[in-house]
Amino acid sequence: MLHGSGDVMTLLGNGSPWMWGGFLLFVCLMLALDLGVFHRKAHAVSPREALTWSVVWVALAFAFGGVLHFTMGPTAALEFGAGYLIEKALAVDNLFVFVAIFAAFGVPQASQHRVLFWGVLGALVMRAGFILAGAAILERFHWTLYVFGGFLIVTGLKMFKARTEATQVDESGMLRLLRRWLPVTDGLRGDRFFVIEAGLRKVTPLFVALLLVELADVVFALDSIPAIFAVTRDPFLVFTSNIFAILGLRSMYFLLADLLPRFVHLKAGLAMVLCFVGGKMLLLDVVKVPIGVSLGVVAALLGGSILLSLRATAPVAAPVPPQP
Repeated sequence: MLHGSGDVMTLLGNGSPWMWGGFLLFVCLMLALDLGVFHRKAHAVSPREALTWSVVWVALAFAFGGVLHFTMGPTAALEFGAGYLIEKALAVDNLFVFVAIFAAFGVPQASQHRVLFWGVLGALVMRAGFILAGAAILERFHWTLYVFGGFLIVTGLKMFKARTEATQVDESGMLRLLRRWLPVTDGLRGDRFFVIEAGLRKVTPLFVALLLVELADVVFALDSIPAIFAVTRDPFLVFTSNIFAILGLRSMYFLLADLLPRFVHLKAGLAMVLCFVGGKMLLLDVVKVPIGVSLGVVAALLGGSILLSLRATAPVAAPVPPQP
């Protein structure tokens, strides 16, 4: 348990209350602009729109890293960058699940943004709780570092073993299970989560898809948050790198959804990243790996797996018939 203002300041990390407040205000403003201005009406997100927003979120993350460089120092900026890169990469694994969920429930593209928006909003709240809880645990029980490190290595090995397995969601099985506790409609009702039919309030399969998106984020948070604690123990840097990656998750989904089948070696790269950061956490009291080295190793593993994937799945040019 936490006692007094000293413990609260420890959980805040090196970020001042003003920095925390300013960042949270920025997040609320961007979410309000997203829902109230740019996506007031449901529509299919075009590749150009997804690319534009992806560039905007990455640029904002780089700009925030620059602010950290001048306010908290270059080490803090590098730790933020490493955490952002790890979370951004692990988020790609979420996208495989999102594709499977939307395909299983027949969610049209025009409604997918609505599901992901509320899914991201729920993820922001849950990630904040996980990060503060993790920071408190690590502060009071140093030995949990080794637990987290071992967990990441085991998770990485499991991911590597299952790297070729397709992600599938059983829509009929999920609905049968949820209908035991929730009144679920027999089909989608546009982009609505709740409807009233025959005098009863019911949830739609779109709401079930949202629940599964939230559940998927909880599962992935168990990997990504300990992984970021391996590169920085500062809760402010862990939180901000997580949030920037999550805020750009929707645009990244619409940008990469059609390309995901080509990333055949990405899960192997992610598995190696988890094993690396897990090993780094286990050896934290023995070997101090510079943050620049950690950032370079993570970037090399991810970049290499992506390049190998694109090369392995590149279309083969048809042979040119010999000229007579």
